[in-house]
Amino acid sequence: MNLIKRKIAPYSLLVFFSLIFAAPLLWLLSTSLKRQDELFANPPIFIPHAFQWQNYANVFKTINFFQLTGNTVFISVLAVVGVLISAPLAAYACSHIDWWGKKLLFTIVLATMLLPYQVTMVPLYVLFNKMHLIGTYIPLVLPAFLGSGAGYYIFLMRQFFMTLPHSLVQAARIDGASEWRIYVQIILPLCRPVIATVGVLVFLATWSDFLGPLLYLNDAKKYTLSLGLYSFMQTHYIQWEQLMAASAMFTIPIIILFFFAQKQFIEGIALTGIKG
Repeated sequence: MNLIKRKIAPYSLLVFFSLIFAAPLLWLLSTSLKRQDELFANPPIFIPHAFQWQNYANVFKTINFFQLTGNTVFISVLAVVGVLISAPLAAYACSHIDWWGKKLLFTIVLATMLLPYQVTMVPLYVLFNKMHLIGTYIPLVLPAFLGSGAGYYIFLMRQFFMTLPHSLVQAARIDGASEWRIYVQIILPLCRPVIATVGVLVFLATWSDFLGPLLYLNDAKKYTLSLGLYSFMQTHYIQWEQLMAASAMFTIPIIILFFFAQKQFIEGIALTGIKG
């Protein structure tokens, strides 16, 4: 009985704060199922009197949701692939390979994390404009393959790589393994948790990115979901129930992704930074 009493307080606090953090999502779902006359009712109506499932169906009539989703998935997947190619390579070079200037370069990589995107936005736009790439997906994808903006992900991976024993790498070198073979056959298989973590973070960041598509895309057929929802708000009378329904469908893939990857995500975050 005493054990049960001791657990009631912490679990009650967990439930309380969980409800606070879940409240915006629950209100989003509630609003997406309301009639228009219930949206601004006073006092507010949390549970609709009759669920309006047609709000979700009307989204497909108002905006080309499938095309926007396909564009967003395409960009997000390419960004994940790009970061997972460039970031582990840089992290391995800064952790298990000894070369002159390694610490200085890693410090510069960390320093790039202090620069907000708005600082490099104009120079990058001018660069891509001179390359005649405005209006394409290349400006949204190419930086990921070059490690641009991946300082945080390189840092995460480097910290995880540092937890791996150097004796393992040294033994492989003594056996005659090349650096590429060590990286592919030894390092990467041991680093699946942090790779999954970085993949989830990159996907979330790209999926919800608004400024990048707004800056580089000028064809409505190439819009992402975030830009499509913004365009819907600007060109139509704001039908909040449909906007909330579209926003709910915009959010659901992220929740599903985190649900399936949460074990690797939590493990990767927990093990990162054990050894500096």
